Amino acid sequence: MKWGILSATSGVFVDPELAETMVTAAEDAGFESVWGGEHLVVPVEYESGYPFSDDGKLRELGRSDAPRMETGGPYADIFTWFAWAAGMTRTLKFGSGITVVPQHEPMLFAKRLATLDRLSGGRMMIGTGVGWLKEEFDAQGIPWERRGARTEEYIAVWRECWSEDPSEFHGEFVDFPPVYAQPKPVTPGGPPVHIGGHALVAARRAGRIGDGYFPTIYPNSRVKGLLPELLEEMRRSAQEAGRDPMSIEVTSGGARTVEAAKWYVDLGVDRLLIKARSVEPDKLRDELMRFGDEVISRSPDQ
Repeated sequence: MKWGILSATSGVFVDPELAETMVTAAEDAGFESVWGGEHLVVPVEYESGYPFSDDGKLRELGRSDAPRMETGGPYADIFTWFAWAAGMTRTLKFGSGITVVPQHEPMLFAKRLATLDRLSGGRMMIGTGVGWLKEEFDAQGIPWERRGARTEEYIAVWRECWSEDPSEFHGEFVDFPPVYAQPKPVTPGGPPVHIGGHALVAARRAGRIGDGYFPTIYPNSRVKGLLPELLEEMRRSAQEAGRDPMSIEVTSGGARTVEAAKWYVDLGVDRLLIKARSVEPDKLRDELMRFGDEVISRSPDQ
């Protein structure tokens, strides 16, 4: 079982001292990766419902002693944060959890991630989603409609830019003649793309085109019970697409004990994510080191 830290680039972790403590302690404690979610902006008023809170409002969840923040933020630019953190670590991987794909121009995004992957020695992963906050799309002037189709096409553009030299693409939303898209990532084919989402359509998309699936369902979440069904749907979709379902890495969360992790292992989950709870550097380091000793070092294999 691989272990990671979720919400690593928001809230209290925009503070450089806490962020440095978190990534260096995580690496020392045996965590494989840290993951950060993104919002370019959060509208003051919105009607879109956040799927992981009872009242549909964006909250900072999972840290008992953290200040309560009405937007769950602030949110750092995750890839700037990753670049900064990669420079002070050697083995820790970095995953977006999630990147709202339609909000990023795909050729520019492919360039940023190829550069990060090369400079970090192949330590980048991308969790993807279609977005839930319509008002954020409206603020950016980005179409809300057909964002699922746009997401899939943008991912195809990334992979074209990462793999082919020269690169060329002719699609519904993106069209360009042969170009040189360089540098190429260190990781063959580019950073792994993990499809996020706890709807059946996301599970099917992961089966068809994902390097991984990232439903991120927590033990006390009202959607935890969906996980077996979602994984079954993802694997069925992979088989229908002629792919090996077991080649699709599954990331979820967030067991905090060896015993709780076994439920996920039995479902075929490869990586579990937790949130760091402490908001003082010394306590944060102690928390992560203790978790490494008590849980990571003793966690079950698949």
